[in-house]
Amino acid sequence: MNLKRLVTIPRRAARYEVLAFWRSRPIRRDTVFYEAFAGSGVLDNPEAIFRELLAAGDLAHLRHVWVVNDPDPEHPARVEFRGDDRVTFVRRGTVEYYRALATSGYLVNNATFPPEFGKRPGQVYLNTWHGTPLKTMGYDMPNGGLEAGNTLRNFVSADFLLSQNSFMTEQMYGRAYKLDGHFRGAIVEEGYPRVDRQSVSARERADVVRRLEARGATIGDRSIVLYAPTWKGTTFNDPSDDVEALGRDVARLQHLVGPEHVVLLKTHQIVERFSRDDPALRSVLVPNDLPTNVVLGLAGSLVTDYSSIFFDFLATGRPIAFYTPDKDDYAANRGTYFGDDDLPGVVSGDLDVIARALVAPGELPDAERHAAVRDAWQKRFASDAIDDSSRRVVDIVFRAKREGYRVLDLSRSERTSILIHLGALWSNGITSSALNLLEAIPSDRFDVSVVFNRTRSEQLRVNQARIAPTVRQFPRDGGMNGSKVLTLRRRLHDRRGRAVAHRESALQEQLWDDEWTRVFGDSTFDHVIDFSGYSPFWATLLLHAPGARTAMWLHNDLVSEVNRVVNGKRRMRFSMPAVFAHYDQYDSLVAVSRSLAEINRRRLVEYTGRPLEVGYARNLLDPARDAERAAVDLLDVPFPVTAADREEGLDRPPVVPAWARELADKGDSIWFVTVGRFSEEKNQARLLRAFARVHAEDARTRLLLIGHGALRSELEAQVDELGLADVAHVVGPLENPLPAVRASDCFVLSSLYEGQPMVLLEAAALDLPIVSVEFESVRDALPAGSIHVVAQEDDALADGMRAFLRGEVPPAHLDEAAYNVEALGEFFRATGIAAPSPAAGESDR
Repeated sequence: MNLKRLVTIPRRAARYEVLAFWRSRPIRRDTVFYEAFAGSGVLDNPEAIFRELLAAGDLAHLRHVWVVNDPDPEHPARVEFRGDDRVTFVRRGTVEYYRALATSGYLVNNATFPPEFGKRPGQVYLNTWHGTPLKTMGYDMPNGGLEAGNTLRNFVSADFLLSQNSFMTEQMYGRAYKLDGHFRGAIVEEGYPRVDRQSVSARERADVVRRLEARGATIGDRSIVLYAPTWKGTTFNDPSDDVEALGRDVARLQHLVGPEHVVLLKTHQIVERFSRDDPALRSVLVPNDLPTNVVLGLAGSLVTDYSSIFFDFLATGRPIAFYTPDKDDYAANRGTYFGDDDLPGVVSGDLDVIARALVAPGELPDAERHAAVRDAWQKRFASDAIDDSSRRVVDIVFRAKREGYRVLDLSRSERTSILIHLGALWSNGITSSALNLLEAIPSDRFDVSVVFNRTRSEQLRVNQARIAPTVRQFPRDGGMNGSKVLTLRRRLHDRRGRAVAHRESALQEQLWDDEWTRVFGDSTFDHVIDFSGYSPFWATLLLHAPGARTAMWLHNDLVSEVNRVVNGKRRMRFSMPAVFAHYDQYDSLVAVSRSLAEINRRRLVEYTGRPLEVGYARNLLDPARDAERAAVDLLDVPFPVTAADREEGLDRPPVVPAWARELADKGDSIWFVTVGRFSEEKNQARLLRAFARVHAEDARTRLLLIGHGALRSELEAQVDELGLADVAHVVGPLENPLPAVRASDCFVLSSLYEGQPMVLLEAAALDLPIVSVEFESVRDALPAGSIHVVAQEDDALADGMRAFLRGEVPPAHLDEAAYNVEALGEFFRATGIAAPSPAAGESDR
């Protein structure tokens, strides 16, 4: 363990202990807790709501806590409210912060609370967000399922989501974050309170000008051109390139618009930290602690790129221009909801054009079209702008008034909701079958969500990207919020296989209920499925899904799994019995074949004390994707990158491996292939011994072992010991092994035990002959007669391979479409989910 980790672990544990303590304290129902842009200041919609509350006589009893990270006692907000004992300030991440987060009756945020946040019963959470989106959001972003995880978690925890307009409600909340039919709170579509701040009095204008001129700006009576680009960098820690480019752009734009205008710069909060001390920017920079909408109220014109700020500015009727020198890159890497011709202003990557649009718009080509588009946007987004949004939002949230207000319900849905736990998304048969199931469940009848632990694993990234786009994703970040004493007790119970631990006391029950809320907010599901089936933590947590019917998957001969040795250790010796102990609390136990259901029903009595009812549902395939993957030319497959390749900065090997070149142009050679984890139960050692005997008789034969795992080095050593270095190849992991399987001649399986191996389904779909050793569930892994089955012996496996060479093992065949229909029907029957009619399923595929 490195030094950094030694420091981080106790610090993190202390943070959770502090939070756990305050979460045990009573909620202060008269306290409002505000956070804007992770503590950047008293800003945005929360600021406007805060000021409305301060001025409301009937709400004078409320106390207000603001997150302001700047500790300077002369910070403007601290100075302004120094004499008001109703207002206090905390810094993010401090003890005071966690106290306020855990005990305040009202929570108001324009972005997201950190991963450790979980709303407590009795708290009211208003998320105001910070703008109508022009750039894509949520699942519309590249890799949105992962990137949007904490935002989605905050949204489904909220009692109220604030929406500036119907486009934001429908496009961002409803579709981009997949809240349609799922969100249990209310959408408040009453405009943005922060826009109220754009009505600036003469006194306010004088104060803002004074503050800006104190930083070096020269404003006087000049018209303000506000340049407000969004942040487009790749790292929060060093956006220095952005700062340098901004300096050049501001200077150039100031030169072009002339001395009667003054260009001010409003940056993203991240960039402002790095810009405030830059000599070239200090005099023109609008500081974070100055409310943006007040500055918008003073501005004569706005220049932006992809920022949502222009939606606010529409209400003023003043000129807007879009400076987009990087629009092609931005469109490719992020994307926007509107094209250039759709926007309410000139769009150009040329600052000369942008300047003319501000000072002489009538001289530009298409001036009339630009004016017409601007008028259309004015009508669509600003014609019904509400001047008193702050009061309306306070009425709804703090005075419980709804009549006459636009308070919308997105929860109504005719679809059955399903949550599926996917495990760690390792590249294995469980993950493949889960992803295929997600693709097969018809989304017009079912609202499907998945959950998995978010890690830095490359395998997770690759497989997460394969999740069907109709599926909502909950990547779990962070840890449980309860006391570490309770957590330790929970782990000891897991080690002893005690399933009742999470119900044995109010504290333990609350620990798990709180974790459900932390991960899923107020989400509810009709059905909850632990498709992984290997984790005591998830086996427990999913039982805390309120009102759901539950199902647990059994992918293997699980008693044999208890004794499986990995790197010399029985790693599942305690974890699997802890899972078994929960089985009688699940509504359905589902094995992946009929024979495997009987195996587990019979053998698990050793742990459960009585036979449990076990149903079955076979794994599904994804015929379209499998065909596409198998059709890839073998020489174009992404092969593993070595450490030496990475040092050279390569993302793929400089040459195709020799075995792949030989297999692609195999001549009269005959290739046996297997795919599976390099671990004890797969028994590739037996396959190597059997192959050595076959190869001694027929020099044309070759063997390909594709996989990854702890026994790789042992298998490679065995290849050398048997003198097979030129004809037997241990390779992988391969992101796409199907081209290698397709190019081979016969698939061989040597496992000691299996569930329903996905590799057999995929080999049969490729019409490969299959030879397998005998294990209890092999007989119904495929339709009868598809597999040439031999005894669990080296000689028998060698004889099976010889039988193939003699032409006695015909190709297996699988009608994938018909098979999937049967398997999906088994899924619905085994879980108790009402199956859709065939027409309903077909209409969405």
